[in-house]
This record gives sequence, C-alpha cells and structure tokens, in this order.
Amino acid sequence: MSEVRMDAEARFDEILDELAPHGALPGALFGSRSLTYEGRAFASFRRERMAVKLDADTAPHSEALALPGAEPFDPSGKGRPLKDWVMVPAGQSDSWRRLAAAGLDAMRDDSR
Repeated sequence: MSEVRMDAEARFDEILDELAPHGALPGALFGSRSLTYEGRAFASFRRERMAVKLDADTAPHSEALALPGAEPFDPSGKGRPLKDWVMVPAGQSDSWRRLAAAGLDAMRDDSR
C-alpha cells in the first residue's frame, strides 16, 4: 500500500471519528468505504480521493469543484458524473473534513 493511500485513508478514518458524534457512521458506496447518515452515504473514499455529496448549485459544491484536481464524481467512468457529488484528491485532504461536514449537514437538513 502506498504512503499516499495510507495517509489519505488515515485522514478519512479521522473524519469518521470526528463526525461520529454528529451521527456519521461507516458504510459502503459503489464498493468503497463511505460515511453515512441514517443509511445514506454522503462521502466515500476511493483511490486516494474522497467523493462528497454536496447539493449542486450551493457554495460548498462550488468551493469543492474549485479545488485543484477536484472534479465531478463519475463512479461509472463513462462520462456520467453524479450531479451533487465532487471527487477531491488526497492533495486537498486538508479540505476533506470541512467538505464532509458540509455533506453531513446537507444530509441532516434533507432528513428533517
């Protein structure tokens, strides 16, 4: 396992620990580890990157896409990205916690 992957995966684990008191639980999405709230995924760890669900056309979504190396999340790899999801590379892992928290907040707002 590469050092980048271990560091990125460790960061993802830290985020789960930090968000667990707010209702985040481990889960799976598209065969990858994820963070869930009430059974629905809002972040996923995939190939040293974190995908996060942020409502499209919101400030957090735009901010995530503006990060270097970030792109719309296309789990199929067939040019059909998911509208609300953004894939953020490990090089931007300092932003992961903030983005995951925004994804959790949006998920919690949707369930009210």
